[in-house]
Amino acid sequence: MAVKIRLRRMGQKKAPFYRIIVADSRSPRDGRFVEEIGTYDATKNPSEFHINEELAKKWLSNGAQPTEVVGKLFKLAGITK
Repeated sequence: MAVKIRLRRMGQKKAPFYRIIVADSRSPRDGRFVEEIGTYDATKNPSEFHINEELAKKWLSNGAQPTEVVGKLFKLAGITK
C-alpha cells in the first residue's frame, strides 16, 4: 500500500480550508484516510498551518511520501526525515 501525506479540502464554496492527512494513494481527495496530522488555511494573510511534528516524522520514517504542497509546508515548519 502506497501511503501519501496530502491535503483534504474542507470548508465552504470559495472559502477552502485544508486538513493535512495520511491516506492511501488510491483513495479519493476527500475520501477515506488513515490519520489527520495537521491543518492549513490558505485564505488568511499570511497563510496559517499547524502540524503535529511527532506524527509527521513517524509517517515520514515509515515511508509515507508527502505531496509537493505538503513538502513545502514541512520545509517551512522545519520537518525533515
